[in-house]
Amino acid sequence: MYIITNGKLITEDAVLEGMDLLIEDGNIALISERIPVPEGAEVLDANGGYVSPGFIDLHSDYIEHMAAPRPTSLMNFNLALKETEKELISHGITTMFHSLSLYKYTEYAYKPVREAENVKKLMNLIEETHESSHLVRHRFHARFEIDNLGEVENLKSYMNEQKVHLLSFMDHTPGQGQYRHLEIYRNTVKGYNDYSDDQIDQIIVKHQTKEKLTAEAIAELAELAAQNGIAVASHDDDSFEKLELVDSFGATISEFPITLDVAKEAKRRGLATIAGAPNVLLGGSHSGNLCAAEAIRENSIDILCSDYYPAAMLHSIFKLAQEDGMDLAEMVKLVTINPAKAVRMDGEIGSIREGKKADLLIIEKMEYDFPAITAVFVDGKLIQKTNYRR
Repeated sequence: MYIITNGKLITEDAVLEGMDLLIEDGNIALISERIPVPEGAEVLDANGGYVSPGFIDLHSDYIEHMAAPRPTSLMNFNLALKETEKELISHGITTMFHSLSLYKYTEYAYKPVREAENVKKLMNLIEETHESSHLVRHRFHARFEIDNLGEVENLKSYMNEQKVHLLSFMDHTPGQGQYRHLEIYRNTVKGYNDYSDDQIDQIIVKHQTKEKLTAEAIAELAELAAQNGIAVASHDDDSFEKLELVDSFGATISEFPITLDVAKEAKRRGLATIAGAPNVLLGGSHSGNLCAAEAIRENSIDILCSDYYPAAMLHSIFKLAQEDGMDLAEMVKLVTINPAKAVRMDGEIGSIREGKKADLLIIEKMEYDFPAITAVFVDGKLIQKTNYRR
């Protein structure tokens, strides 16, 4: 048992002061003023800091970096997963949807971890964490590139084996989506390779004429996901027409809508919208697309994910509150209860409420209003305590 005292509790509706929180048997057992300390309970002083739900990250390819830090370097996957989760808890991420890419091929940013065999190995390791020693709640987000026809049957098997927890359909073909402006695609390719303009023109034509899954095949996969209780996301939505299509096959999440108008339309259709937290810290998209902070102010983004930078989730919500004047409790929902709802986990995690699992953070302010996580609980267990020195 633990009692957290002297903290400001961030609930779904408000920031509560003067309230204690009792953790017992892995759950939030009681929220009340001045809870008497039960025998055997440990008291944690939040030192006037915030008590928040643990963060839920629906989209992050950080595990790819840890497993393959260089194009020619492939680390032991178990080591990569264990070391990744140690970093995640330091950033407050208590539930991670590792976003592993099922690519067919790419002319830039080749990563050996994206080979089908390696994706399968990591997926199986993620599954094994449920029954082995671990720190955070690991989940598998299958990012399926729609030209990867050879992996369709494997994806179906993974879903039927209950090893997939979120499915997104991706299309990185130049001329649409993230790369709707071909100049952005050209600059991206040039950033990784010393290709001539003629070579890049040939690459563009190849990708624009390649075979992809039909709408009917995508709908079939989405239906199988629904049968297995797996949420379905669309990626890089860039038009109302695309939203119409993804809505028709049952997608409930729109990842990284490209423009504000598309984000607003996705919300109108009832899709949960996701933007990258690094976008908030950088002041906009590195690809010249949607500005996440602007979309949040326009109530058009529901969820922030770490994307490629785990520290961004914590710092983005405090930046939005401190610098942009947004309500802190509302900003915290972007990384807690809103993602929990999107993947149907809100019955157990995502908010501070009696009866829910005690996935909790203590966040204290350092000098210059720097937010620092000083305690992390997962399933009611204190898994990290950090004591800063002066």
